[in-house]
Amino acid sequence: MAQKTPIDQIVEKAVSQVLDGHLPELRKELVRRVLEEVQQHLGASSGAAGGGAADLLHAVSAIHAGTTQKEILRALLETTVGYCGRAALFVMKAGSATGWQGRGFDHDENVKDFSLDVNSPAAARVLQSRAPVSAGAAQMDPRFISQFGAPAEDQVLLMPLHLKDKIAALVYADAGTGAGGKMDAAALELIVSATSAWLEVASLRKQALKEGSTEPGAAEKFDAPPVQTVSSFSDPFAGHAPKHVVAPVAVEAPAMAEAIAEVVSAPASMAAAAAAPATDAFAHMSPEDADVHRKAQRFARLLMDEIKLYNQAKVAEGRKHRDLYDRLKEDIDKSRATYQKRYGNTVAVSADYLSAELIRSLAEDDVSLLGPNFHR
Repeated sequence: MAQKTPIDQIVEKAVSQVLDGHLPELRKELVRRVLEEVQQHLGASSGAAGGGAADLLHAVSAIHAGTTQKEILRALLETTVGYCGRAALFVMKAGSATGWQGRGFDHDENVKDFSLDVNSPAAARVLQSRAPVSAGAAQMDPRFISQFGAPAEDQVLLMPLHLKDKIAALVYADAGTGAGGKMDAAALELIVSATSAWLEVASLRKQALKEGSTEPGAAEKFDAPPVQTVSSFSDPFAGHAPKHVVAPVAVEAPAMAEAIAEVVSAPASMAAAAAAPATDAFAHMSPEDADVHRKAQRFARLLMDEIKLYNQAKVAEGRKHRDLYDRLKEDIDKSRATYQKRYGNTVAVSADYLSAELIRSLAEDDVSLLGPNFHR
């Protein structure tokens, strides 16, 4: 592979410094917003063992301390057992749910590679509703209950772990098989929600770093890196492929590897599209100018993805009431200032990719959703 040019090194360093500098703020802001969303549950949780806002904040912070997928998911399992007796994570791949790791079981290692029946009532409801389900033990996979034992409280909680709008895994929790076990459903749902959000941030950060280190004209100078697949992507669950094929339910949940690979391979797919003269909007430009335009467009998309990630409720309400700009004015104006600072004095200034992404991504190609106060 060709060596990086000085420009590549400068861009990569700048992107890394910006992201690393904002990462602590992202963590704090994410914790704050998640806690605000579930504030009404904290009072009910405070009396339970391991409950309380301070303990929840510590648990979420432990998850946000993870920088890799494995670290984040291990922290998820370690923190869940502070609010339940037993917990397990099942990875969704090709319509099957396969055990990854467990905590609190007599033999945690037996959870690995256990094929959970996704057609059992509890699992099917989670995949259909895409929301947590609390159910009796009889609604769980009977093989699971038979092998690991029924919870003493006859109550289980099954939660979806979302990534890129897909269910990447199922998180199981119960009070344990002994008497007097604990299970704080509100706290557990908060922890899983925080994990989903942090996995999104980690994916966006990895994508930004890849884009920042992309060499101009790379597709012409050397062979483009292969598009990641389920088998080639560095997947924390790669060694846990399902051993038993289970008939998928009506709503199939794609694999964690597929969901993350979709994000990471985006720059490669863009490079492939750029190589096709018929669809390349920058084909008439010099290689240097085309590279600046591509990076400006990607940066604008990243800024819009960040706004949508942290303001899901406002985005939904803004689209409904056609006043997106009024509701998100502070975030949009900050993003515009950031974009202008980076690309306002480049050849890409005339294209105004940020306004284009505002309309395409945030307003779903309907500029009226931004409201009368929006101006390009």
